[in-house]
Amino acid sequence: MSSMLIAKGIHKSYGSLEVLKGVDLEISKGEIVSIVGASGAGKSTLLHILGTLDRPDRGELSLNGQNLMQLKGDALAEFRNARIGFVFQFHNLLPEFTALENICIPGFIQGREEKELKKRAEELGDILGISHRLDHKPSELSGGEQQRVAVARALINNPDLVFADEPSGNLDTSNARALHDLFFKLRDTYHLSFVLVTHNEELAAMADRKVVMKDGRIEGTISA
Repeated sequence: MSSMLIAKGIHKSYGSLEVLKGVDLEISKGEIVSIVGASGAGKSTLLHILGTLDRPDRGELSLNGQNLMQLKGDALAEFRNARIGFVFQFHNLLPEFTALENICIPGFIQGREEKELKKRAEELGDILGISHRLDHKPSELSGGEQQRVAVARALINNPDLVFADEPSGNLDTSNARALHDLFFKLRDTYHLSFVLVTHNEELAAMADRKVVMKDGRIEGTISA
């Protein structure tokens, strides 16, 4: 299986605090990888760098052969919007918009047609089991429904890769398990890759690979 995302020698410091100390990681197409470790191990920092939300102090990063370290400003933002999806613990939905509108926002940023976007959002709503809730605003949705809207938003532009930072951290056990199952369904349906930072042992163990971080380094990898 060929690697689509390749990170080599990733270092990151904040002031005198060295958070990442030379991380190497490769992600293959259609692979689900979980990243685990104690708080402060560098998991979220690594996720943000892999997702181009932050830049390393040094190191190499490429996606499908494109050197991401050469992209800056608008070019980087456009690449991120088109190729990468994000799901966060706090769903970050805009309260004044409906679920459907929230899902479509990355597509509007990309300049896609409203009719095409709405059709795609409705398809995702069907797959995610929220098609009957698309005209509701976030305040009218349960936590599990809000998180599914956030997942649909991450998928609206057909990304190569989805990054999720503690995606089930705010969900109860049954909703967390449903979300975990959903990631695998989406992987099988769209051949997507997922990188998940999580403290949820059940989700971490379900992944194809579990990457264990400690003190800014990858301590080991456990394959399913």
